[in-house]
Amino acid sequence: MRYGISVPNFGSFADVRKIAEMAHDAERAGWDGFFVWDHISSAASYDDKTPIADPWIMLTAIALATERIRIGTLITPLPRRRPWKLARETVTLDHLSGGRFVLGAGLGFPPEEYNLFGEDADERTRGRKLDEALDVLTGLWSAKPFRFDGEHYTVRQTTFSPPPLQSARIPVWVAGMWPSRPPFRRAAKWDGVVPIHADITPLSVDELRQIVAYVRAHRTSSAPFDVVIGGESSGQGPFVWKTPIREYEAAGATWWNESLTDWRGQYEDLGEVIRRGPPRA
Repeated sequence: MRYGISVPNFGSFADVRKIAEMAHDAERAGWDGFFVWDHISSAASYDDKTPIADPWIMLTAIALATERIRIGTLITPLPRRRPWKLARETVTLDHLSGGRFVLGAGLGFPPEEYNLFGEDADERTRGRKLDEALDVLTGLWSAKPFRFDGEHYTVRQTTFSPPPLQSARIPVWVAGMWPSRPPFRRAAKWDGVVPIHADITPLSVDELRQIVAYVRAHRTSSAPFDVVIGGESSGQGPFVWKTPIREYEAAGATWWNESLTDWRGQYEDLGEVIRRGPPRA
């Protein structure tokens, strides 16, 4: 089991310098990863006055402040991003970090982040765009001649250089809300899954076993595959996971990401969670 920190890109966590310092502290305390959310509007936060930072600039600062830990997004809503621009951003971050970048991908939540800007929030449409965007990304990451003619995206033959440092490519973790099955069939084609309960409450161990079994049944590759869960490992709030993390590890989880948010406490109050290190069994 590996252990990471997950933070939003809004509220008291929108200060890029502070987040870079937090990532540096996490690395020193023995955490294995540091991941940021990818939101663009106040629909995901509190109100129109909530500060929001760009996740890619945050990750640039994090990459420069760390040397060892994995970094990435949890998760990036690919249907509201241009995949060719994202290809440039992700490869640049992979090189800047020395091959430590992971892309978390999904439909995105809430759908208001699409409606607000006149984009189609229909779930099936977003699903088709996500699949196409992943194909475009990996095609451009190859640094070989690539073209694409899809329902939503078109790429005339081009070659993007350089390729990522990581071979064969940047890992892709796909998120999905359980018990909806399509996102987990999609995840089975990639490098990891980020299961989220549909009502945003902690998954039970039995639910995680079901998810792992379902994804394995749809895997066609024997390559390593990550199962990424996360939440609050301590405290009294509604998002605290009461069952010991080691039981989720036994059920197939490979990553635990400790979620630090303004709902849990202000940025300044959560430093101790990082400094005491991962909640290892």
